[in-house]
Amino acid sequence: MSGIPPLFTQTRYYSPQGPPTEEGQSFSTPTPVIPLQPLFDKQHPNVLPTTLASTPQPVATLQVPLAEAQNTTSEDFVIPVISPSRNRNKNLTTAVVYCEANFGAIDGKTANGLVRYSEKYTILSIIDSEKAGLDAGMVLDGEPNLIPICRDLADALSRVEDVPDFFIFGMAPSSGMLSTAERVLLIDAMKLGMNIVNGLHEFLNDDPEFAAAATNHNVTILDVRRPREKKDLRMFSGRISEVTCPRIAVLGTDCAIGKRTTATILASALEDRGMNVVMVGTGQTGLIQGARYGIALDAVPSQFCAGELEATIMEAFHNEKPDVILIEGQGALSHPAFSTTSFILRGSCPDGVILQHAPGRAYRCDFDQMTMPLPATEINLIQTFSETKVIGLTINHEYMTQAEVSSAAVAYERELGIPATDPLTQSPQRLVEMILKAFPELEEKITA
Repeated sequence: MSGIPPLFTQTRYYSPQGPPTEEGQSFSTPTPVIPLQPLFDKQHPNVLPTTLASTPQPVATLQVPLAEAQNTTSEDFVIPVISPSRNRNKNLTTAVVYCEANFGAIDGKTANGLVRYSEKYTILSIIDSEKAGLDAGMVLDGEPNLIPICRDLADALSRVEDVPDFFIFGMAPSSGMLSTAERVLLIDAMKLGMNIVNGLHEFLNDDPEFAAAATNHNVTILDVRRPREKKDLRMFSGRISEVTCPRIAVLGTDCAIGKRTTATILASALEDRGMNVVMVGTGQTGLIQGARYGIALDAVPSQFCAGELEATIMEAFHNEKPDVILIEGQGALSHPAFSTTSFILRGSCPDGVILQHAPGRAYRCDFDQMTMPLPATEINLIQTFSETKVIGLTINHEYMTQAEVSSAAVAYERELGIPATDPLTQSPQRLVEMILKAFPELEEKITA
């Protein structure tokens, strides 16, 4: 039996590691209630002494108290202010992000990501009638960022002097297709002179109605997921071995678990210390955020996935001469619904892997009959499948108190023998130390 007391039974719905509530704000009623798994399987041989459960871990000094989670203790989370937001750069093009009924939820992960970080667009507002009137930053992280959540497109336009440059479809539904109402809304935005950013599997440039609207209203449609023409797709060559800097993949035990967020925080932390870092995106959200190098891997024919990723990494290496290359993960190697992780491991041949895990998540997203794997089993699978090593564990703190996060980090470090941290509530320096422990040669690259 594990020496760790089970987590409290809590409402089971997706939270992007942000506060479940904040004073003065109301949220839609969450759905099914199920018990959470213990941090370890009951038959697991490695247990944590209960005396370690209260061991505190250091957190960043810039703190924002969050509201208490349902049925948990009264301890507060603290979210570090990682770096100044790039969302206010006046040189960026402006955008409204559509995320009806999904902001802060699994299918709203593109909008969530853009609110947290965007190199390409100034995000003016989010459209989600269920959270209209709230601040997008408060919903996600308990820190206001002055990005309002609006009732509809008319509400969003009423808040700005000029029509935004882009209308971004900020949801990633599992179907990958637009509803009839969403089609009408996008056409209306085009009539107003807004360009469209589409991250779905449905390519709107191939749709006669959308193609005609783009021509008639002199706007463009960016189908972010569209791969190269088949004649231009690249096969794996083995030249990845020519990349001499560390290649680190950020993988996870489930989808929508924070892999991209962790990779972004890590890249920023390393850059703040003087390193030249390239982050290679592998999904539509990273590309929309402005990743200089990347491909939407799930839209590439499987025969070319490893080769396309290898070629993209090679381009980044030769063009940027980086100290470190980070590769954004997708899905999970153990998840039967996704094959992208296997292509990421094959195409990037990473020197190290950081694994993201959510101890408070009982079942995989969208698969309520499929229990979450233990980190130890996922690590064993990754290291069996690929000639690499998992160098650290990062924790998604959804449904957890700060004390539970701290004790989980201690438990996983003891069990797995690798560093563990929560990138959002603990100092980014812990991520840097994780990298330097695995790649001590990078110490000489630190200049700040």
